[in-house]
Formats: sequence, structure tokens, C-alpha cells
Amino acid sequence: MPITVGQDSAKTRKTLSVGDQSVSYYSIPAAEAAGLGDFSKLPAALKVVLENMLRFEDGGRTVSVDDIKAFSEWADKGGQNPREIAYRPARVLLQDFTGVPAVVDLAAMRDAIVGLGGDAVKINPLNPVDLVIDHSVMIDEFGNPRAFQMNVDREYERNMERYTFLKWGQSAFNNFRVVPPGTGICHQVNLEYLAQTVWTDTDQTGAEVAYPDTLVGTDSHTTMVNGMAVLGWGVGGIEAEAAMLGQPISMLIPEVIGFELTGEMMEGTTGTDLVLKVVEMLREKGVVGKFVEFYGAGLDKLPLADRATIANMAPEYGATCGFFPIDGETLRYLRNTGRDEARVALVEAYAKENGFWRGDDYAPVYTDTLSLDMGTIVPAISGPKRPQDYVALTDAKAAFAKEMAETFKRPMGEQVAVKGEDYTMESGKVVIASITSCTNTSNPYVMIGAGLVARKAAALGMDRKPWVKTSLAPGSQVVSEYLEAAGLQDDLDKIGFNLVGYGCTTCIGNSGPLQAEISEAIAEGDLVATAVLSGNRNFEGRISPDVRANYLASPPLVVAYALAGTMDINLASDPIGQDRDGNDVYLKDIWPTTQEVAELVEQTVTREAFLKKYADVFKGDEKWQSVETTDSLTYDWPPTSTYVQNPPYFQGMGDEAGTISDVKDAKVLAILGDMITTDHISPAGSFKESTPAGKYLTERQVAPREFNSYGSRRGNHEVMMRGTFANIRIKNEMLDGVEGGYTKGPDGEQTSIFEAAMDYKASGTPLVIFGGEQYGAGSSRDWAAKGTSLLGVKAVIAESFERIHRSNLVGMGVIPFEFTGGDTRKSLGLKGDETVSITGLEGDLTPLSNVPCTITYADGTVKEIQLKCRIDTEVEIEYIENGGVLHYVLRNLAKAPLAAE
Repeated sequence: MPITVGQDSAKTRKTLSVGDQSVSYYSIPAAEAAGLGDFSKLPAALKVVLENMLRFEDGGRTVSVDDIKAFSEWADKGGQNPREIAYRPARVLLQDFTGVPAVVDLAAMRDAIVGLGGDAVKINPLNPVDLVIDHSVMIDEFGNPRAFQMNVDREYERNMERYTFLKWGQSAFNNFRVVPPGTGICHQVNLEYLAQTVWTDTDQTGAEVAYPDTLVGTDSHTTMVNGMAVLGWGVGGIEAEAAMLGQPISMLIPEVIGFELTGEMMEGTTGTDLVLKVVEMLREKGVVGKFVEFYGAGLDKLPLADRATIANMAPEYGATCGFFPIDGETLRYLRNTGRDEARVALVEAYAKENGFWRGDDYAPVYTDTLSLDMGTIVPAISGPKRPQDYVALTDAKAAFAKEMAETFKRPMGEQVAVKGEDYTMESGKVVIASITSCTNTSNPYVMIGAGLVARKAAALGMDRKPWVKTSLAPGSQVVSEYLEAAGLQDDLDKIGFNLVGYGCTTCIGNSGPLQAEISEAIAEGDLVATAVLSGNRNFEGRISPDVRANYLASPPLVVAYALAGTMDINLASDPIGQDRDGNDVYLKDIWPTTQEVAELVEQTVTREAFLKKYADVFKGDEKWQSVETTDSLTYDWPPTSTYVQNPPYFQGMGDEAGTISDVKDAKVLAILGDMITTDHISPAGSFKESTPAGKYLTERQVAPREFNSYGSRRGNHEVMMRGTFANIRIKNEMLDGVEGGYTKGPDGEQTSIFEAAMDYKASGTPLVIFGGEQYGAGSSRDWAAKGTSLLGVKAVIAESFERIHRSNLVGMGVIPFEFTGGDTRKSLGLKGDETVSITGLEGDLTPLSNVPCTITYADGTVKEIQLKCRIDTEVEIEYIENGGVLHYVLRNLAKAPLAAE
């Protein structure tokens, strides 16, 4: 489908010839020559957005000349000019947990547009969309040669309804491709294959146009591809669906924080150690809602795999993205991963011609800067609950003891017998050691490093401790290719790190069950069991219901902790085990040198491996090919499906938008603390039959063994409503010390949040949620907003919001508000028995307005406060008036003529 560019942008359109290629492009120097401003000092990340404005400039309908000039003013004002702009990414990336509900919504919109008298074919992606099935594989089997095949078989058994639905979507929608299960993690597939750094397509005139590769994705770690100069970030599924349907993303021109890297990594350190320090520094700096761009001489010594690791964890340091400009290393990576030589040549020529190249003279203006000498990096981990909780490896034992005393309030050393085993369980023992996640399994330096640690340990006769559940889930099949080529997979197998699948696994809570006897011992002693994973997220309740403390570490350190079996050890100086002769073995004895790692990477990570593994990336195995589906424009919703149901968002929807209403006499559903993540609001992991979701499935004759996970059932709103605010570790401050998804119902008695919400809904009572700082941090889960909306919550009032979740709430018609004047839930003395009214919303509401809120306490006391309404832009006001962004898009599409008309 041709791209549509602005009709008034021809004055900046030029031609670029590269070899035998000739392409049009939109020239930033030409914009300067046309008097639109001086853009020479803009960071490369912001030049990508500027090019987008040039390409879609249409005289002011969506992009105006003033929008373009605002970028010059940004540099003049020292890196600040928060003007609202309409940005259009080139493509959209989905994974299956967030992709299934996105396709469910598109299918529901096809039904709805037919109901409004429109044509179903109007609901169709206008931008290229790739969905990678990577979130469904679960680690049921591990530590044996059968693990991979058995886990794949179970994956298909559990998810056939979802896969049938996705395969229908692939045939029903244009511009929509599915990468089948068992291929890899979406971000690694994007980095290694889908992304091009400079994209090309034909416009409405039939001419080929070159422009920066950009995207949004329904996973927060979409940011990973910024490591190869592809501007992308995570959005909620709702916002992604709007982007698919041609709706520009409304955003403010961001601030750009420059992060200077100097020096080079020292012997014994890894890219993981570097990124954990970067996360700590940027969280302390405060970069929420901002771009971060990395620059400095240190980039000359930083391979793209390490850049991608840093870019991947932008959500963990709170930034919209962490961008690395195009340079020689970008070209080397493109070439080595199998991109066409013509593409590589175009990337270089385009970057140099249009001002995107990081050369020796690269010195842009930044809003602010900070610096790190990579020579100061030491081995480290992060935990036990947040990625930014950085701990140097030398301090890890003491830090864990402190957490036990202060956070978990548990004694050290209490032992519990494990039935049928000759060992005991105690707090601090590592029960999960998992090489997993897009963050590190995309990096051959740390993966080869892990294999070499395994090789040296196996040669000494060492093995994982018997209570440790070990797993290896690479980000792509290319990883297996080079591990096998180096002979390292055999060594990993010897100590229990067998291949379990290609997907996110432990990092998203798909760690699978622990051995029953171990689980029982942990519960019996109320122990603080631990997990060590090479992932990016370690929030409470995420990794396993049996594990309270989760630590992020490099793959080589994951192997080392599996050998040690406990966090109660100074891994840097204590023996981690014994060899076959009973001699103590230290970490230094099995740690590879930088040269050993580099030589194996050079020998085994080859262009041929990438070409081979991505030759038939969309074909899939025999199981995928045998999935049968129907050929129809609208979906025939199976009435008995517990995975895919037609959602209620568009039921009773009229042709015209409504108005924004004040929130009147609302009751409080929950009062929540700081750093409430989307994992807390919409968990993705397993759940028990005693939960509202479990009861729903049991009533439909689904056995607990077949519950699968919340994440896999995101296509069924009935399950997801019941799972909203159902994290096993969430604490509602309306209750005293109670963990889990509970609140007080209308009668004042403790009940589940779902049941209380339904009781309030039955009486027509609106609801509000109160929260603390960084409400909605973490993954870009649209269901955190969808579930909130379906429970009847009209407003969320917090001290601050994380970017994606705030946008998602607006996209679902829920209004976010922030306290002002120093007010907080604590200073106001909220107990949950108050009545809340928010006025000033009806009439001429403007973005970021302050509005009055009246709180009536149980004793009749009334207090009026001011709230900042976090509807940030004019178009977001329209979204709220329509009931959400999808309703807004649907009404517009219903009124528009078909392209052929």
C-alpha cells in the first residue's frame, strides 16, 4: 500500500542517487535553505521527528510550517519547546500478548463499522504491521534434551484458539504479517531482520521515497531497535491500533538528554553491567517523557549489541527512548546480519546527506547532559524489586541481608526440609536461574560468555544446585546457531541450561511451576526464595508466585548463581562450589577473558547464520502450517471460546461523539502506593482457581492445568476484567497489610476488587483510584487501562504517571489527574470511605487544566483541592469526548468514503 505524504512538502523533496538506486527523500538542508530554520544543532533523534514533519507537511491540516520551525526554536531555546505535533511512524510491531487484543479490537471495529452503516474493509492497517508470537511459550520442561519440543507442544495445546484467530487476521487484513511461534522474541527479530534503519516505499505518485525507519510497538522494549538508529518506542495497544489505522500520534516535541559515554569496558565486565549502571543514573536524573541520546568517544568502542542492550532498557530508566545515531558500527551490524549491500549503501549515503551521521564533528545541542566513563563499570546485579536498584557484585551478599531485614522482615538461616530430597530450603536460595529476555539474549558477547562459563564449570565437574530451575530461552534461532557452532550448547546442557524455547519466558512470568516439593517448602517456611534472570523486569509478583526477590544479571552471572544456588554469597570472593576432587572453585576460575569471548564471536556470529535462519521467517514449522482458519472479512466469534471474545467497547455506540462529564459522587475502589506498575494493575502470569478469573474459567469447565496465563487470555475481556488489580503482591491501602486484589465493597466488607466494582456498577456508582508516584510504570500493557475502564473507573488520581499508561488511560476514556500544591493521598488522610467529585470538566476544558475536586469524608468533613487534568493535548480531549481513541477513529472512518469511491 503506497505511503501518503503531505501535498505541501514538495519544496524540501530532493533526489538521492546511490549506485544504481535513485530515490526521493525529504531534505533537512533544503528546509534550512528554504528559510524554515537552522536545524544543524539538533540531535539525530530529533532530526528523525523533524523529517517526519517535512514529509507530511500539508499546510496545517495536521502538520504546518510552524511545526517545522518549532524544531529550530527548540535548539535556540536550549533544547526545550514542547509544541504539540502529529507524528506518523513508518510501521507497527506487535507481540502476541498485546497483539491478540489489538487484532480482537480491529475485528470488533469491523463489526461495529458495519453496524454504523460503513464498510468492513475500511478497518484495515494502513501502515505495515508485524506481529511476532513470542510471549506464549512457558517453561514446563527444563534441564533435559526434550524440554524444547515438549514446551512447544504444550504451547500449541494451550494457545490453538489464539493462533487460529491470529492466522485469520493474517489473511483478513492487508499489510499484516505474523511471525510464527518458535522464531524468536519480537525485539530481536526486529533488530536482526525487520528493521532497515532507512526505510523505502512508494508514495501516492508511484515514486520511491527513502526516509528514516521508525515504529511504535505494543511492547515497552520496542526501544531496543534504537540501538541501530531506528526511532521507536512502546505504546499501548490502543494507541498502536490508531497508528495502524492512519491516525497520527499526538505528542509534544520532547526534551533530549545527552548521555556521554567515554572510555571503554574493562576486563571481566559485560554490556549488562553497563546498562544496569545507566539505568540507575538515568532514573536518578529523571528522564520520564524525554528522549535520551547517547554520544561521545566511547561509542567508538561499543558494539551494536551492547548499544541495543542499553536501548532496550529505556523503559527501565523511564525515557521514551535511548537513541544511538548512525555511524560505522551501524553499517557493520547491518551488513553482518544479512541486510542487502544496496540497503547498507543507502543508509550511509542518506545519513550523511541528510545530517543523521555521527562523525567526529557531531556536537548537537541537548536539553541537559550527563557522562559515564565505561572504564569505571564493575560486575553488578539489580534487585530485588526494581531494575534501577543497582548493586555491585561485591556488595550483593550484604545488600541481600539488608533487604531480608528491612524489606522482607524475615530472619536469615531458617531451614525447611524438602520432602523426598536430601537438601533443605532457606531464604536466599536461588530457585530460578534463567537466561532469557530480549535484553541480553540478543547480545552474542554475553551469550558466548555464558557458554564459556558453563564450559569451564562442566570441565571441572560442576553442576547447578539441584533446587535451581535452569533455562535457556534465546531471543532468536541465530543464537542457537552460533552457540552450536561454538560447541557451547553442549556445555550449557551439561549444567542444566538446555534450550526451553524461543520467547520471553521467565522475564514475563512464564517461568512455569517449580518442583511441587520445593514450592511447598517455600510456603511452609514463608521463605524469601530468589530468582536470577538476564531480563529487564523484576517487579513484585512478576517472575513466579513462589519467588519474592528477583535479580537482574548478565547471562554469565546467571550461570554462576545457578552453580552457587544462593544469594547469601559474595560471588566475587567466596567459593561458588567445588570441583570433582572437592577443591574450591571461585568465579575467577571459570570467568572467560574478553579476548576469548571476542574470538568466538568473530568465528561464529556470521552473516551466513542470519541469512539462513531468516530465509523463511514467516513460514513457520509444520504445526503452524497446519493451523486451519476461515476466509472472511469479519470474524465468526466462537461463543464458547475462553480465549477470544467480542469486547463490549463499541456496544450501543452512536454516530456522534458526546461531551466530557464531571465525575459526581464517585466511590474509591483502591488507594495504591508509589511505583504501581502495569504488572500490578494487569498481571501477565499464572493465577489460581480461587481468583475471580479462576472461578470464571472453572465455571466454564476449564481445568486449572489449562488456565494458561493472564497474558495469553488478553483476547477475552471477561478474564482480563477479573484479573485487573489482581497481582498477588499489590497492596490496597484501604486494607491493613493485605496483599492481593482486594478492597472494601459497598457494604464495607473485604471482597475482591472485581466483585466490588461490579456491585458499584450495578448501582450506577462511578469509581476512582488513588495512587502515588510513577503510577503505571513498566510494561506498555493496554489491558491495565482497558481493565480499569471496564471496572467502571472514571478517574485515576496520582502524584505522577508513567508516559505510556497515562496515554492508555486517555485512550480508553479514563481521565488521569495529578495532585497539586503538595497534596498526596497520605497528606489528605484518605481511607477509602470518602466520596469524590471532580468538576470543571464540562464545557471548554483545555489541556493540562487545573480543576476543582471535592472530597467528602465519612464523618461529613468536606475538603476541596485542585487537580491537574492530565489530558495533555487537544486531540486527547476529542478522544475523551468520543469515549476513547478507537471510538474516535471508528466514527471518522465510518463517515469517510472508501478509497476507491
